[in-house]
Amino acid sequence: MRGAALLGLTACGALLAACQPEVKTTQTVASPQRAALPVMERVALGARECWFRSKDKDFSRYRLSPELTSMTGKPRILIVPARNPNGLPLAVVEAQGNPARMQAFGPLMGEPLGDRIRADVNRWANGDDTCSTTG
Repeated sequence: MRGAALLGLTACGALLAACQPEVKTTQTVASPQRAALPVMERVALGARECWFRSKDKDFSRYRLSPELTSMTGKPRILIVPARNPNGLPLAVVEAQGNPARMQAFGPLMGEPLGDRIRADVNRWANGDDTCSTTG
């Protein structure tokens, strides 16, 4: 019985994942502090300041959830629904290695906001801490 329940949960998780369009992008960062953690720290600070603390209207429905200390060696930030911060992430930006190889994926990455997320993250990852003029 327990095995059937676990199999059912696994199947539900797979179905949920299949319903979420994922757009993946990969980039290698070419900056002095190129390891995954310092890169994701810069990205998290940029996202916090430029998207959320600035009250950017494009991000008003979302909340930032940084997960920088990871046993997997993949520090990441999550963009989650503001009204359901424990829900499924709408976008995930993660890095691993040295030099950092970054990936961004999730449903938001397939929407127009995904282009902005990619541009901002790439800029912050490479050491530029400015905010975009959009928003």
